[in-house]
Amino acid sequence: MADQKERTKKSSTPVEKAETPSAEVVHAPVAEERPRSPLDEVMSQAERAYAAYMDAERQVAKAYHENETQVAKAYKRAEAQAYRSYEATVSQALADRAGAIAKAAKARADVISRAEEAYKSAETAANQAHDAAVAGAARSRDANLEKAWKVRDETIEQAWQIYSKIAR
Repeated sequence: MADQKERTKKSSTPVEKAETPSAEVVHAPVAEERPRSPLDEVMSQAERAYAAYMDAERQVAKAYHENETQVAKAYKRAEAQAYRSYEATVSQALADRAGAIAKAAKARADVISRAEEAYKSAETAANQAHDAAVAGAARSRDANLEKAWKVRDETIEQAWQIYSKIAR
């Protein structure tokens, strides 16, 4: 079988050359062609079939190469899309994180502000309660001192009345 292919390859070269027009073949006289035998006709068909097979093999190789190129391009597009998708997701995640941090910072500031307001309100209420208690205690002290002074005055007055009665 391999020998037949080798013979076909060797014999295909002259036919291919004969099929290719050249200056010598065009000028050769027609009368010099030899008559073709059935074996020559079969060999010629075999050579043409082999040439067609080789052409088909080249076309298949070309198709495989084109397919490989298309697959590589498709991979590059998919790879680029994956990178773009990754970058978009990372950017969105960064934006979401920044938004969440900003929201948390605002909530923290609001809570601190409300706590400071509550502290100031409680401090004011405590100061008012303190002032009221001190004022009430001062009034109570003053009232008690006034009563005690009255009792003292009355007691002294009574003591002087008793003493003046005794002393007379």
